[in-house]
Amino acid sequence: MDLDLVNRDPNSINNHVQVAFEDVLAEPEDVRSMNCVWKFTYKCFTLWKQLCYNIATFCCGLCIAMNWGCIFAETAFYHIWYITPYLKWLEINCEPMRKLFRMCLSCCLDPVCESIGTVFHACKKGDSV
Repeated sequence: MDLDLVNRDPNSINNHVQVAFEDVLAEPEDVRSMNCVWKFTYKCFTLWKQLCYNIATFCCGLCIAMNWGCIFAETAFYHIWYITPYLKWLEINCEPMRKLFRMCLSCCLDPVCESIGTVFHACKKGDSV
């Protein structure tokens, strides 16, 4: 799979990060700066935002990516080698207890529920119990 250098957020996981000029700065109708100031503000904001972001990603991006890679590798390792097999082990070992619990419930509750059902069924028909 090739890396898409155009669409860098294909799953839209960072839609909440709105840092475009229009998302951060806005002037209402009745309070306006001069057009030249507004244009220069736009250029300064965009330039410094991109420059600072590039410097931060250059200095820290690789280290942070390595850290997250290790964390997700560890997470995958634990799930593959510990958690999933442990859950399967629990499922296998709990099945006899589940069967025993079902048998006890059916032995104790089935007669009670059937009796109550018979009583209500008789009441519905208008018969005497």
